[in-house]
Amino acid sequence: MTRATTGGPGAAAPAALPAVRLDPELAAVLDALGEQPPLTPGDIPAVRATVAAGALGDEALRCGGELVWEERTVPGPAGSPGVTLLICRPAGAGTAARLPVLYHLHGGGMIAGSRRHLLSDVLTWTRTLGAVTVSVEYRLAPEHPHPAPLEDCYAGLEWTARHAAGLGADPDRIVVVGTSAGGGLAAGLTLLARDRGGPRPAAQILLSPMLDDRNDTPSGRQMEGRGMWDRASNATGWNALLGGAAGSADVPFYAAPARAEDLSGLPPAYLDVGSAETFRDETVAYAGRLWQAGVPCELHVWPGGFHGFDELAPEARLSRRAKRARREWLSALLAGERADR
Repeated sequence: MTRATTGGPGAAAPAALPAVRLDPELAAVLDALGEQPPLTPGDIPAVRATVAAGALGDEALRCGGELVWEERTVPGPAGSPGVTLLICRPAGAGTAARLPVLYHLHGGGMIAGSRRHLLSDVLTWTRTLGAVTVSVEYRLAPEHPHPAPLEDCYAGLEWTARHAAGLGADPDRIVVVGTSAGGGLAAGLTLLARDRGGPRPAAQILLSPMLDDRNDTPSGRQMEGRGMWDRASNATGWNALLGGAAGSADVPFYAAPARAEDLSGLPPAYLDVGSAETFRDETVAYAGRLWQAGVPCELHVWPGGFHGFDELAPEARLSRRAKRARREWLSALLAGERADR
């Protein structure tokens, strides 16, 4: 098994760390799946095919007739192709409704996924909280390294804010939502929007976000070779995005938000992560730095949760707790009940 390494020649190897215990219900799910080998660059086509097979179909997007949906191709970044957006909204909601927007950035390690990927929670919020979801089809690495994926997300955000009225949406209530790679893109997008003076999201929801290309946290070493996305897989994803430069000195913080020195002026944030996954420590550190910068933030670390546990085992007790906490935070935010608004 190929592993990401750190340090120069002769550097002392970090002390071995014990693995975090998995929640027993979730451990049974992983046991049933069997061993998950680390992702290598040669695996990318197969991973894309597997993820594409699980994308939501047209009927699933309708949620039993509760939602209507359409797809639009909007202008992309200068000199680049257009960006396709999947737009879902409650059936019967007119264009005068001014509903909040859930601006969704899918996961997939920067190398896989689509606008129809990892939408289950977001579509539930669309139905139950009365929102418009806009899910972005950003270009994938390694064919399209940074900044292409982030610039696609920014172009889609600009279009959404500019055309919100025609969608029955409120441009002042755009919540950026991302899971895994999408969580890293969501964090980078809020930084980019702040620095460019672009549309300002009302909030950001970062779920197990992929934030740090340096790939050398204790949790990354602790869970190496375990779970659904270990340190070796993480190195593959980051090097695809950064053209092999992951961990180097000049990686831009828009690509790897953990490198940003200034997190002030960002919108309120909700972060969650499992205790038994690679991204635990970078997520916790990012939340701490948001608080230090005066940004309102709520953080949940789900005990014994592995990466993607709530998608693989949505009915598990821990998954239900995580989903309930996210929905309650978002519901209070949209209702204007949060003190951190």
